[in-house]
Order: sequence, then structure tokens, then C-alpha cells
Amino acid sequence: MTKPFACSIKHIRFDENYQPASSTRMTTNFANLARGEQREDNLRKALTMINNRFNALAHWDNPNADRYSVEVDIVSANMDIEGNGDEFPVIEMLQTTIVDHKENKRINGMVGNSFSSYVRDYDFSVVLLEHFNKNPNAKAPDDFGDLHGKLFQYLLNSEAYKANFNKQPVICLSVSTSKTYYRTTNVHPVLGVEYQQNEYSLTDDYFHKMGLTVRYFKPEGSAAPLAFYFAGDLTSDYTDLELISAISTMETFQKIYRPEIYNANSSAGQVYQPSLKYQDYSLTQIVYDREERSQMAVKQGKFTETHFIKPYQDILEAWAANYAVNENVA
Repeated sequence: MTKPFACSIKHIRFDENYQPASSTRMTTNFANLARGEQREDNLRKALTMINNRFNALAHWDNPNADRYSVEVDIVSANMDIEGNGDEFPVIEMLQTTIVDHKENKRINGMVGNSFSSYVRDYDFSVVLLEHFNKNPNAKAPDDFGDLHGKLFQYLLNSEAYKANFNKQPVICLSVSTSKTYYRTTNVHPVLGVEYQQNEYSLTDDYFHKMGLTVRYFKPEGSAAPLAFYFAGDLTSDYTDLELISAISTMETFQKIYRPEIYNANSSAGQVYQPSLKYQDYSLTQIVYDREERSQMAVKQGKFTETHFIKPYQDILEAWAANYAVNENVA
């Protein structure tokens, strides 16, 4: 490689008028809501859920539970491998901005939140699927996720990222249905009660290669713990309002997409095994086709193979072989 990959950052407001860009993965949670006849109603209701949850958690000096509202921007990170202006949409995340109506000011929220990646689709829906078809009882390949992890860390170290954000991202996802989580005695004033598990999931390992470690917390009023992926110190590097912005945004999406876990009618106990077969849950008023979303992941993985992995394979392999990653992850 004669010169570094060029990175660029673009912002798109996520509101009731949002239209997914042609480069946006259709399996992405925010894009999936913005399709069909009920798109505007879906988006409006999702944003209302975010605002209500934010005010419920940021309850101090907020007697009417209406002091704050949350604005959400989609952050699209593109990468130009050959320097010829041909960009590939590598990663999409969300950035929140908190509007304090009492003080009439805007406050930076969390960057990260959701995590969308075409290369991740390729890894899980093409590479891993083919590997397990050939080796049904094997574990994931040792190099699984290596390239993706290095591309992610390269992006965070780029001038484009640093020019737009002054903190590392925090990704907030669902806990794994294949693992059991155990409640601890540690309780954070915002994140809530901490849960732990004895063995990382495949997703945990995948994010570890991105330089991120994970902790699991169940905020007050939540039905189940959320998985927080971060670099640095989750509990001291971010303000209470930043943490609340991540919880309110991502718990809303999880209630829509995984109601069996996050909109359950009972709360996770001392020992918790998440399950999508759980029957005692409530549905939101937001339309979502989970089966379509899972089917499209394979299509998008193939798209990535055709338009990114194969055309740049030699360049990417040579670059990855010499790119040093962050190993200081718990």
C-alpha cells in the first residue's frame, strides 16, 4: 500500500422525515423502521419512546419528566481504499445530542450506540456460515474478525474521526441468547445493576478484536441487561447524561426488535438466560419484520464480498498483515 486509506464521516438526521441512503444496510435497526407505509409513524413513535425513557432516567430536577429531548444523527464512515474517490460504506453508528429545555442548551450525547457494518455481515453471514457448513462442530476460525477489527481501529485513529468526535464510541447491544448472566452486588447510579457471565459470546470476541471490552448492566426500570462495548473506562469517561442517551436510544430499539427480552413483563432475576422464545412480553406499536431483516444479512454479506472484499483483497491482506492493533483490552 503506497498511501493510507482515506476516511470520511457523514451525518444524517434520524427523525420522522428520515429516508435511508442507498448505501445504508437495510438490516440496520434505524433503516428498517423507515420503510413501508407506516414509516413516519414508526419513526415518530420510536423517538417518543427515546425521549420518555431519557426523562425517566434523568429524573433529578425534572419534575414533569419533560426537561430533555434527544436528537439522533446517523454517522456514516466511508473508506477509500485506493485513493481514487471510490468510497465503501464501512461502518454506521449513531450520535445523540441532548436538548435541555430548562437551560435552553444542547449537550453532546454518546457516539456509537448502534453498530452497523457491511464487513460484519460478510463475516457472520458468509465466512462463518460457510465455515460451519464445512465444519459443523468446529469453533470459529482463529482469524475470524481480524480484518474488521483492524478497519474499525484504523477509523478511530483517523483524522476524520478525531475531527468529528472527542471521545471513543460506546456500542450498546442485546445480551446473547446463548449465555447465562449472573447478577452482581455492583450497582451504578445510571447504568444500574451489573451482570456478569463466565464465557464471552462470539459477538463479545468479535468486538474484542475491535479494541473494545464489554460489561453488562441492567438500568433501573429495564427488563434485561444491555451489553456495553467500550474502550477505556465506561463508568468514568462518560457523563451521566451521555450514558442515559445511550441507554434510552438503544433500549428503545431493543424493545422493538427483541421484545421477548427487553419488553418482557417480568424483570431479569439473579440468574438470567435471555430467550427469544419467552412468551410473556408486550409488543410496541411499531411495525417491524424481523424475519426479513435476518434474510437480508446474507444478501448484504454477499454484496460486501463482491464490492469490497474481492476487489481489494490483496491490498487489504497486505495492509492487515502490518497494521498493529490495540491489545490493551480487558
